[in-house]
Amino acid sequence: MTDAIVVGGGHNGLTCAAYLARAGVDVLVLEARETVGGCASTVPALDARVNVCNCDHTLVRATGIIDELDLAAHGLRYIEIDPTMLALPWDGSAPWLHFADVERTLESLALTHPREVAGYRRHVEELAPVARLVLDMTSGPPELLSVARRVARRRGRGLAGLLRLSRAGALDVLAAHLRTPALLGPACTAGPAVWGVPPQAPGTGLGALVYVLRHLAPTGRPAGGSGALTDALAAAVRAAGGRIRTAARVERILCATDRVAGVRLEDGERIDAATVIAAGDPRRALVDWLDQPPTAARRLVERWRARPRPDGYESKVDAVVDVLPRIRGIERTHADRLGIDDVRWPTTVVAPSPREIAAAHAAATRGEIAGRPLFLTNVPSVADPAMLPPGGGHVLSLETLFTPYRLRGGWAGSSEPARWLEAYASLLEPGFLEGIRRWRLVGPEDYERDFSMPAGYAPSFAGGPLAALAGRDRELTRYETPVRGLYLTGAGTFPGAGVSGAPGRNTAGVVLASLGR
Repeated sequence: MTDAIVVGGGHNGLTCAAYLARAGVDVLVLEARETVGGCASTVPALDARVNVCNCDHTLVRATGIIDELDLAAHGLRYIEIDPTMLALPWDGSAPWLHFADVERTLESLALTHPREVAGYRRHVEELAPVARLVLDMTSGPPELLSVARRVARRRGRGLAGLLRLSRAGALDVLAAHLRTPALLGPACTAGPAVWGVPPQAPGTGLGALVYVLRHLAPTGRPAGGSGALTDALAAAVRAAGGRIRTAARVERILCATDRVAGVRLEDGERIDAATVIAAGDPRRALVDWLDQPPTAARRLVERWRARPRPDGYESKVDAVVDVLPRIRGIERTHADRLGIDDVRWPTTVVAPSPREIAAAHAAATRGEIAGRPLFLTNVPSVADPAMLPPGGGHVLSLETLFTPYRLRGGWAGSSEPARWLEAYASLLEPGFLEGIRRWRLVGPEDYERDFSMPAGYAPSFAGGPLAALAGRDRELTRYETPVRGLYLTGAGTFPGAGVSGAPGRNTAGVVLASLGR
């Protein structure tokens, strides 16, 4: 018997468990994989260490979690990444650098896209209050009274903009001040496309905050890889008295009358607990795992059963390379004037125009991949020597968006991943392709198999702050379910995907309040 079980050892599950353990709750984390970390982890592959997903961390550094859990004492150290992004348009226009500092970004744009400088300044000035309010709203459950207090502290600044953005399309918001595909495309790629939607879709307006949020929250990478964060979280759980079991796959969440009773593992072991927090796919927890749900929960279960299950849309190529990518069109004099020694530190966003992004999304629904794909690419070993492969070379990460789970012709033997490398190489100086030592694909089928993501889909709360405030899908925004003692957390709950830890922190607060801690 234990006080609380957290099912899932990703960064949100570990964050939740760490807060519970520090409050004196006897907590047990159950993780199906051999190691914790989920998609935020760093794993061995290609005789190197690679990040499962993109290694840039922004939101988690703005939540307070790192200081509150004293993760530095557990080995976490961040490497500052500034510039925060290199934008590389597919249309041949000049690449440009985004910095944490607004004025440095404007200086960069003045060198490459001078006609966008005034519009970018207005874009930031108009949306910064909205972005600050959004960051503030993620710091707790979106309950009306607590949010009203936050809005009052800000004297209402950002509220009207938040209402407008919550209904608008991201492209409309961006196009109010920005004009060229060179600026519109990267924001649409790093914003709505990462969520799996086109930038023209209504309700995607908050995706237009991507540039502004990078000015408000510092971008960094954990030394040693993204998994250094989850390693530190796991250490914090254990240091506070919590326990973690890996290779422990949950098969059922057990109920007794109107409340949760514990879990049963795949091998038949039963573990009793009065509190269970499912830190993964909400649908899987409620539909596949919940055993004999009480009457009060049956309507919720049926609602989730009737929901269509989305398909995954993201893939990643990891490679060990001897030749570092050298992007065409970057003027050395520009880098010198901006004080940049190496433009390969930040993630490069390779972006087509917004119209092409919409077409790429439509192609994915047909099982096809755009001729000019959307890429997020970086070389983490340039900034972090701990990521250097033991046998020499560098580690390259090439994430590709709108890559359908149900690829026409199937993924087995597909030439697509090799084509992505060739397409990326077409934007570089010669020699890159010849310098690739070895590479691997991590596609939707791999995410399904290795990370328990049905159809390779990573759940993401898509409702936005206002939907959360209105209490839609309360199990996702208030973290409680009609089954007493059963809670949800993870990327499928408010405030959503990305490495933030906010869902885990918020859920822990709700659990502790219910326990009277």
